Amino acid sequence: MNERATLHPTSTDRLTLTPVDPQDLDELHALHADPRVWVHFPTGRHTSREQTARQVAQFAADWERDGIGYWTARRRADGAFVGIGGVRLRPAGVLNVYYRLAPEQQGRGFAAELAREAVAAAGRTLPGVPVTAFLLEHNLASRATAERVGLELVWRGPDAGNPDPTAVRLVYADRELDEGTLQRLVTA
Repeated sequence: MNERATLHPTSTDRLTLTPVDPQDLDELHALHADPRVWVHFPTGRHTSREQTARQVAQFAADWERDGIGYWTARRRADGAFVGIGGVRLRPAGVLNVYYRLAPEQQGRGFAAELAREAVAAAGRTLPGVPVTAFLLEHNLASRATAERVGLELVWRGPDAGNPDPTAVRLVYADRELDEGTLQRLVTA
């Protein structure tokens, strides 16, 4: 584990969470390139290792800039890779809670465990910043996770920029969002 990762590790009952780091690139690329994890948004799938490397660098920089970001999640029991998740500051001025798990780790409650810790970390680190989940309506598992961690639906509408013109975007939040913040979030 590198020095930066030791500054912000955390754990839950079953997970060890460390800030995303370039050392995680192979596992994160395999995850983000796997079409099974992009069933609800196929165009989000990574098509090159370089694409994932750029994203990993951005995620690592979040920790340096904001003191919070996405974690690489591993099972505490055996160190097996579970996925990625946490919260990330969006240009709209909200924290986005995110969770993406390896297919073999799905259905075990890890997404809710990870998201719950992310919401708690957001409250400790940036308590004045709203926590949101920005997801597609047809992704029932993601919706259930957002609701399980206490987020409530605050907006439903067209998904700006989605290649599927019928896609419906949902925004969940831990508090009411003012109209300006909501508009910046859904039109970006």
